[in-house]
Amino acid sequence: MAHTLLANQVQVTSLPAARSKEPRVDDLVKQILTVNDQFWQWGIIPLIVITSVIYLVVTKGVQFRLIGQMFRGLREDPGDLPDGTKNISAFQAFAVSSAARVGTGNIVGVSAAIAVGGPGAVFWMWLMAIVVAGTAFAESTLAQVYKERTAAGGFKGGPAYYMKHGLGLPWMGVIFSVILIFTYPFSFNMVQANTFTGAVNDSLSGMGVATSDGTSVVVGIVLASLTAVVIFGGLKRIAHVTQIAVPFMALVYLLIGTAVVVVNADRIPGAVSDIFNSAFGIEQFAGATIGTVLMMGVRRGMFSNEGGMGSAPNAGATASVSHPVKQGLTQAFGVYFDTLFLCTISAFIILTTSPVYGDSNVNLVTRGVDAALGGWALQIMALILVLFTFTSVVGNYYYGEASVKYLFDRPFMVHGLRIIVVGLVFLGSIASLDTVWSFADVTMGLMATVNLIAVLALSGVVVKVLRDYDRQRGEGLDPVFTREAAPGLKGLRVWESETAEEAPAPAYEK
Repeated sequence: MAHTLLANQVQVTSLPAARSKEPRVDDLVKQILTVNDQFWQWGIIPLIVITSVIYLVVTKGVQFRLIGQMFRGLREDPGDLPDGTKNISAFQAFAVSSAARVGTGNIVGVSAAIAVGGPGAVFWMWLMAIVVAGTAFAESTLAQVYKERTAAGGFKGGPAYYMKHGLGLPWMGVIFSVILIFTYPFSFNMVQANTFTGAVNDSLSGMGVATSDGTSVVVGIVLASLTAVVIFGGLKRIAHVTQIAVPFMALVYLLIGTAVVVVNADRIPGAVSDIFNSAFGIEQFAGATIGTVLMMGVRRGMFSNEGGMGSAPNAGATASVSHPVKQGLTQAFGVYFDTLFLCTISAFIILTTSPVYGDSNVNLVTRGVDAALGGWALQIMALILVLFTFTSVVGNYYYGEASVKYLFDRPFMVHGLRIIVVGLVFLGSIASLDTVWSFADVTMGLMATVNLIAVLALSGVVVKVLRDYDRQRGEGLDPVFTREAAPGLKGLRVWESETAEEAPAPAYEK
């Protein structure tokens, strides 16, 4: 996920006035982090593991047996809106969710996991991604099943909607939406903006340009302005920006990672051996116990890919696809893309460049790039971090917009959110955010808990819809979902049964 830093691991660029903290604030942060650690260890992680194992069984390993369909779904034509423009495609929805999902956590989060838990944390990140992909499939399939049409002819949806229409509990959707708004567009965006400013300042310093508090203000104004240009353009502009930015930044990061690994190719076997030996306690690093290794890997993996968190379904619901399962598979691929691809690049950059374990405040990825390629590559790393954080800001905002529309579907409320987000992005660029992040870390756990309860309760719906998809594929058809295809489902707002009689493509694609 884009937000894997704990409060004491966030690099901040702050004005002098913002750096002073009263002792009681520090104490409060420590207490929050202590409670939060226990909450994740004994509550959320067992819940996500249980949910994922259940879905692994009831879907017959959908994340394994339908991998080919994940790629095919990315190419589906979304059809046109009533005004003649294109609807949101499966790939665009994937890009929006990836924009929020992919961020500093793929770099600094992996670094922290390995620094504290050793190389074995990488194994548990991989395993968590593979297992959690089934839950990611379920939540985005549900978001498609219970989505609603917008006035423009597009779609909106997410966990709040399947809580309202699927469970018949609109109040549960309200709780989820309020928590999400505080967590993503407000708190996380402030932290991402702070990281953005720090990356720019570090890049300028590396080029010999003197930086000051005034530099942070200027960078904050620029970032806030860019954010405003994108988010005031609505979902379509967000989708267009992210579908270009996400593949580009992933490609650049892949090239950097490949260059580092090629330079240190002789160390790859040793790195792989360290991952597996450390994962099962055969070898310990920096005093990490097997419990620490496992918890760091599982928690960081879940933080990174957001599977089960209830965030990605807000973007997944907007896609125009012929069957809910198609977008469920696309979003499951997002988990693989984030953890098995981007996080693995970070891991091998670290493990092939002689990392020093134990200090989670050291960015081992940046240190590894510098050691392997030299200082010039650090400027590219700064660019990557800037892209990661900016796309995260945009993606996080959209999650907030989806939640605001659930609570108050009025244009002025959406515009109000945009103004607030732009202001908070600027504030985040210049302020110290330890306390903000600590509270957001807790609310993210609450958000995941509410979502996972709903996803578990609606497992029967997911199985029924998946069986319809499997049946049609077995008959050699390109699956098209209608209400009558899954009798007994209540609360559906789209997927009209008459669609299948009128044309091969669903009505919303016309």
